[in-house]
Amino acid sequence: MAGCAGALGVDQETAARIAAAVAPHLPPTLLSFLDASLVRSHSLYDEFVHRLALGIAREAGVAGALTEWGDAEEIAHRAGLDAGRAPVPVGWMLNHLAGRGLLERRDGPGRPRFRADRALPALDPAAVLAEQRRHDPACLPSYALAETAARDYTAFLRGGPSGEEILLAPARLPLWISYFSNENLLYAVNNLVGAVAFESWMPAGGAAVLELGGGLGSGAVALLEHLGRRGRLGEIRSYRFTEFVPAFLRRGQRLLQSRFPDAAFLAFAPLDMNRPFEDQGVAPDSVSMVYAVNTLHVAHDLGATLAEIRRALVPAGQLVASECIRPWPGRAVYPEFVFNLLETFRSPRVHPEYRPNGGFLTPEQWAAALRAAGFSDVRVFPDIERVRDVHPTFYAAAIAARRAA
Repeated sequence: MAGCAGALGVDQETAARIAAAVAPHLPPTLLSFLDASLVRSHSLYDEFVHRLALGIAREAGVAGALTEWGDAEEIAHRAGLDAGRAPVPVGWMLNHLAGRGLLERRDGPGRPRFRADRALPALDPAAVLAEQRRHDPACLPSYALAETAARDYTAFLRGGPSGEEILLAPARLPLWISYFSNENLLYAVNNLVGAVAFESWMPAGGAAVLELGGGLGSGAVALLEHLGRRGRLGEIRSYRFTEFVPAFLRRGQRLLQSRFPDAAFLAFAPLDMNRPFEDQGVAPDSVSMVYAVNTLHVAHDLGATLAEIRRALVPAGQLVASECIRPWPGRAVYPEFVFNLLETFRSPRVHPEYRPNGGFLTPEQWAAALRAAGFSDVRVFPDIERVRDVHPTFYAAAIAARRAA
């Protein structure tokens, strides 16, 4: 969400207009959550990440390498950055800054090229943090995560500590617990959108559910609580919560068992979505719904993982994936600032039609990937193709598809 230099995101009046413009494309169950206050918080966080990126661009030498046209690899090389890991996060910075009108961008054959015709501004992230704290402190865990990434970003770009060392060290677990929480409204929106979509598409008569990449359990909590409010929790026949990271799996299991002590349908197991599911105890044709929140975009080979999901589903079974959505190809979205540090995020196996880059995908790319993997009846909720015309930085959506017979 672009704004003038120094602006602290959109003001409350503008946020209210945006919320009103999006409202016709949302169901009643989301209207009270996706309100002007959340729009304002979303805009503030976008501005906070913008200011962090500006500081890193100067500190890492990217700003000084922009006096002549160059693509991300060339500019990273001029700045003396690591050739293996820097091009993707540097490319994100360049696209982001060009989207803010601070760089010139030239498209043509090959990769886009960038140049700065003036010095990049110096803007203080602390002012945005203070405004967010005043406006709504519930969103502060997202700020803590971005600040943690920013502290070591330049060292990472220069070949220092890996992103996994920066973000996934055992001491960082409390940071992730706070971030992947339904109390953190900037993340909770993904869980709520997924829960509402899942319930609206859940077949009558019961569901056997496999959740992939359940993380710390907030997505499952949001879903089961939503089903309870809707009077449909009893329709869950089985719910297998899976997660690859052992510490996350243990924490997620404790959370779910404490919130739903009488839920005999819950089961817990490790699962690596980059390996055959059957080898990990998930039989073919065994589940009616597969659910995933912000998980599938880090599959190393998206086509292979979607094929495994299809194999696990019964005929006409459904996949529901709540994802951060890239509104248009090439658009930089703010969660990538942090997650570009992680190799699994920035370096998947690419595909020219539906997986041209690491990170997040557009609705059209998701649809192409699902159809290529043998799914039909692809749906997106809410209708991002309409929402993005009135709110170009609305990133949360659920994608559903049915196993073709």
